[in-house]
Amino acid sequence: MSEKLKLDNRSTSIVKDAASHMAEVVVGEEMLINMGPQHPSTHGVLNKVLKTDGEIISEVFPQIGYLHRGLEKIAEKLNYHQFMPYTDRIDYLAAMNCNLAYAMAIEKLAAIEVPKRAEYIRVIMAELNRIATHLVFMGTMGLETGAWTPIVYGFREREEILDLFEMTCGQRLTYNYMRIGGVSDDLPNGFVDKARKFCDVLEKKLVEYNNLLSYNQIFIDRMAKVGVLPADLAVDYGVTGPALRGSGVKWDLRKNEPYSVYPELEFDIPVGKGELGKVGDAWDRYMVRMREIEQSIRIVRQALDKLPAGDVRAKVGRIFKPAQGEVYVRAENPRGELGFYVVSDGSANPYRLKIRTGSFNNLSAVPPISKGMMISDFVITLGSFDVVLPEIDR
Repeated sequence: MSEKLKLDNRSTSIVKDAASHMAEVVVGEEMLINMGPQHPSTHGVLNKVLKTDGEIISEVFPQIGYLHRGLEKIAEKLNYHQFMPYTDRIDYLAAMNCNLAYAMAIEKLAAIEVPKRAEYIRVIMAELNRIATHLVFMGTMGLETGAWTPIVYGFREREEILDLFEMTCGQRLTYNYMRIGGVSDDLPNGFVDKARKFCDVLEKKLVEYNNLLSYNQIFIDRMAKVGVLPADLAVDYGVTGPALRGSGVKWDLRKNEPYSVYPELEFDIPVGKGELGKVGDAWDRYMVRMREIEQSIRIVRQALDKLPAGDVRAKVGRIFKPAQGEVYVRAENPRGELGFYVVSDGSANPYRLKIRTGSFNNLSAVPPISKGMMISDFVITLGSFDVVLPEIDR
């Protein structure tokens, strides 16, 4: 072998060794970071395994199941009335809305007609609960961007709503207020006046909140152009609720598949427009919720004005047996669509009950849009989806 060939082989070997070393160095720089299961941005018990190169995320693996309670199996062991309190726990921040969706499913299955007054009361409660959970979102979103004050204001206004709920059903978190066929009791004396006053006060406060947080330049810089969810990707992943509308998709079951007395009420569907960044960014998802509060105030006022007299509950036996069949009913909840698929075999208990929640699908869209972002932006992105873990694990 010539000296030149020996030299070339040695050079090639050195290059290969260097390349191998470089590869080891690159692999060595990747890290797996456990964010959770307890973290301020998770809004519950959720672990995210982040694969990172320094501060840059290459992959996200959500780890769920910490709150699994077997709700769907429990439903098969209870009669239709007995499962209502369990629906409070699907989304503990929006228990009224969960009650309503379940009641509508069973009423359709058993062909039960709900009194008009009860329908209006249900809509009032559902919209007040939507406002309450959006206020919590505003406060927590402020916390995730470093602003402490908004959560104090958000919880202060939410307390007013909880006072209204407590004077109606005696509870402040898990209400068990809706019934199959209506609601448990009529509105108490003073409720209507107090609800009107709350709407007037909150409407003025929203201006203050927008000045304090929504249009704060530091908040905008942290939210705009962060965690952009394109409309087509949102649809592909089955994203619903404010997260979908933040991507510019005008889809709301209260308008697109109207239920209860929503067709008798006027309101708009806010969508993301990319006003301060890109359509579908974290700021759009945030602002859709703030504007939905305004629309919920409109709905509550109209429902209070049109509240008819009459019964608040249809006559439904303590034990009733719907005919054999199956239904799927969905409602527009604060975090997206909540659907109940119920199968009756003609007995007093559901033969099968399946729950579809907004948070489950919405969380599934987070990993694909998180690739290449900074860890600090991932906290903002996840927070802007406003997932609640009891909805995911059930």
